[in-house]
Amino acid sequence: MDTTLQRFSDQIAEASASGASLRIRGGGSKDWYGQDLHGTLLDTTVYRGITDYEPTELVITARCGTPLAEIEEHLTPHGQMLAFEPPHFGPGATLGGMVSAGLSGPRRQAAGSVRDFVLGAALMNGRGELLRFGGKVMKNVAGYDVSRLLTGSLGMFGLIAEVALKVLPKPVAELSLRLEMHQDEALRRLNEWGGQPLPISASAWVDGVLAVRLSGARSAVDAARARLGGEVIDEADACWRSLREQDNAFFAEARQHSNGLWRLSLPSSAAPLALPGTQLIEWGGAQRWLLTDADAATIRAAASQAGGHATLFRGGARDAGVFHPLAPAVRTIHKQLKDAFDPAGVFNRGRMYREF
Repeated sequence: MDTTLQRFSDQIAEASASGASLRIRGGGSKDWYGQDLHGTLLDTTVYRGITDYEPTELVITARCGTPLAEIEEHLTPHGQMLAFEPPHFGPGATLGGMVSAGLSGPRRQAAGSVRDFVLGAALMNGRGELLRFGGKVMKNVAGYDVSRLLTGSLGMFGLIAEVALKVLPKPVAELSLRLEMHQDEALRRLNEWGGQPLPISASAWVDGVLAVRLSGARSAVDAARARLGGEVIDEADACWRSLREQDNAFFAEARQHSNGLWRLSLPSSAAPLALPGTQLIEWGGAQRWLLTDADAATIRAAASQAGGHATLFRGGARDAGVFHPLAPAVRTIHKQLKDAFDPAGVFNRGRMYREF
């Protein structure tokens, strides 16, 4: 076993024997996400580096502490990208933190989520054992579901030591359009366009303006531009990056909002919710950011009625829990998995659910 991995294993074994807890942390760019953090720091940034990359295979493998910026810089000369556009939320963002948080950016509506691109992973469990799941090629499905299970788990099952990811070529052409319309009209159009062969790779509605990004072959982008109308957005890359990193005007206001920022995951066809506050809508209507004075119970009831769920993404009072309550059967499965991978409860206690 690698020397650094052996140190991790020893630290985990010692915590398990003493009943202590460990807090897995990479760059710390998402420390605010989830329930409060507890335990002794397990720093993953010392375990970094790209271990395998073959551009013709469209797969990259790297250690958990590898900075996301380093991975993206490595892909750029080959005209490739992480197609789900993971948010960094800071210069120290790492590969392990990206998978653990499971957050995707604007291109998710077209390309898929982080989970869809995880091919394999190495996990160090609560006994200090290194387990490997999945593989490094797209046709290898052995242990595939376990690899995907780790995505968005916030470290509750163990230390994600290494990850193999599918990458995609960057689009040949891109163009972004701006159209003025009300929320209900924007949702109607987005759902209509979603059922048509249009190269829409991202969308965002806020304050009466719908922005749409077109990506693909030049002929397809030009045809879609003529069909959709609207005005071309100058410096569109910066606009979408600002949305991804949540440093535009809407999210700047959200960070000052005493009640915090809510993330609603809904069917894209769901009607506008009858909730007070302001919204920013992404992913063709499937992701809706909400600033509101409404209480958690009201927000979650509205999301459930619409067929989705609500997460307190940033700030606010966390007494009611950050994440939408699980159905009893799903909660039982989560607890069984936690006990199997981390029997002593070493990792990230309470990070996802307070009782875990």
